[in-house]
Amino acid sequence: MFRLLLIWIINATAVYATAHFLPGISIRNFAAAFIVALVLGLINALIKPVMVFFSIPFIVLTLGLFMLVINALMLQLAAAFVEGFRVESFWWAMLGSLCISFVAWLLEALLNV
Repeated sequence: MFRLLLIWIINATAVYATAHFLPGISIRNFAAAFIVALVLGLINALIKPVMVFFSIPFIVLTLGLFMLVINALMLQLAAAFVEGFRVESFWWAMLGSLCISFVAWLLEALLNV
């Protein structure tokens, strides 16, 4: 349970840091980052597997690069659900999903999670 809470805090921190680093992504406050992290986790658990399943031909054809498109779409979907979190365009969502993943990976490596 503690590990799950720690991962949630790490993801919220990654979302908050990304929003302050990239001008095309904005967030109101850190509480909104917690909500975004929760919504993004639910989207990635429920909707993303279905998208990946139906996109397998594109994923194979592009040697996995289509997963970047799916991740960007999931971030835009989270922005549509959460008040106070905004992503300007698809390209900002693509860059934002890469940045969120990198910051979360870095924090997990530093904290040994």
